[in-house]
Amino acid sequence: SSDDGFSVIDYLQVDPTLGTWADVEAFQSTFRLMFDAVINHISQKSDWYQAFLRDEVPYTDYFTVVDPSTDLSAVFRPRSLPLLTPAQTPSGTKYVWTTFSADQIDLNYASPDLLLEVINVLLTYVSRGAALIRLDAIGFIWKEIGTRCLHLPQAHALVQLLRAILDEVAPHVALVTETNVPHHENISYFGDGTNEAQMVYNFSLPPLLLHTFHSGDATILSDWADTLELPSKQTTFFNFCASHDGIGITPARAILPDEAIDAMVKRVQALGGLISYKADSDGSTSAYELNINYLDALGDPQVDESETLKAKRFLASQAIMLALRGVPGIYFHSLFGSRNWTEGVTLTGRNRTINRQKLALAEIENELQSGLRQRVFTGYRHLLQLRTQEKAFHPQGEQEILNLHPQLFALWRRYNGDSILCVHNISHRPITVPLPTAGTDLLTHTTITNRSYTLQPYQTFWLKTRWPI
Repeated sequence: SSDDGFSVIDYLQVDPTLGTWADVEAFQSTFRLMFDAVINHISQKSDWYQAFLRDEVPYTDYFTVVDPSTDLSAVFRPRSLPLLTPAQTPSGTKYVWTTFSADQIDLNYASPDLLLEVINVLLTYVSRGAALIRLDAIGFIWKEIGTRCLHLPQAHALVQLLRAILDEVAPHVALVTETNVPHHENISYFGDGTNEAQMVYNFSLPPLLLHTFHSGDATILSDWADTLELPSKQTTFFNFCASHDGIGITPARAILPDEAIDAMVKRVQALGGLISYKADSDGSTSAYELNINYLDALGDPQVDESETLKAKRFLASQAIMLALRGVPGIYFHSLFGSRNWTEGVTLTGRNRTINRQKLALAEIENELQSGLRQRVFTGYRHLLQLRTQEKAFHPQGEQEILNLHPQLFALWRRYNGDSILCVHNISHRPITVPLPTAGTDLLTHTTITNRSYTLQPYQTFWLKTRWPI
């Protein structure tokens, strides 16, 4: 009913204007499907919430009701909107917990009936073909007055329960947790490597990658990437740069200095982006999210840049994401070279709409014939074709970060004897470096024998060689 699909009215129905379950299931012949389980909250228009408004049992326990005089100052807030929303019921006015908006009513997992209902939803998704289940905003799912209500032990216990159920009845299904929080909190959803999510969204990557291109220095990104360890062979990172949301700032805090974050915020604003704020416990607000298309976010507001340069720089950023160990998640608008949709923000009044434009098929087919969309899509497709052909990019393959030059992001990827040296120039100038090996550049099909090589501005260099060298 709102938030472009993230305020679900009915978990078990397909919007009839879009199709049927048969249409969804038909995709299985071509794709492995990831289903989005938006189970922290549900739409106010849902049957569950409407039954709650009528004081019907068991729905009276499906939502968290709080006395508005309760001290909730400790609660972590990802929004600056009110945390409680009044609801008129036959037994009087009740105040329900709404983490994200008044149309997104948080569910109460202290209710066994609600818990069983949601488990049924997830198992229905499995029966409909889900190979992966994305747990949206899962860190907020348990409320305990007097705490941050974020990443509580019960939230982890819930993920462990879902993992145990799926391991028993559908071991081919993987859980993917979405937690837009600092890195050490984010990776806690791996659990011990066997009992929680098989994949976690690598939320620190988008802001750190953006800082890298803004500053022209890959040192912080390289140092952070060097810490990316996996707790078991059952786990890997879900790497992404852009999504239906903006670029979260919180995951970069404690990694980037405050002045670097402030500079990034100002640059995004100069590039036509917007900033979303969260409410802090002291009553103030602070920047939480950069609302901007990732392609536009990489730009220089002081320079009138060509489409060729924009595409080349953007593809360099995406190549880094694709080279890192894990499974890449590619947003639709990144694949097709979209720009900021400021008209959408005017239409909806919501900052996030800037990166959520709905595109008509005929329009995008026409724009893919030339220009920026064509450059981005052609280059992206080439990177993906190369990546899928190379065993060294296996999600469980080895990863070794190399410090060849501050303006280069470089890493080895290795798996079962195959090896690729991935080097990315994140600057606007040529960089000459000594290479630790010879081989063939996958992108240009050029054999490299000279151990000194010059990367042109924003050039990506994937050198295939045998290991050990």
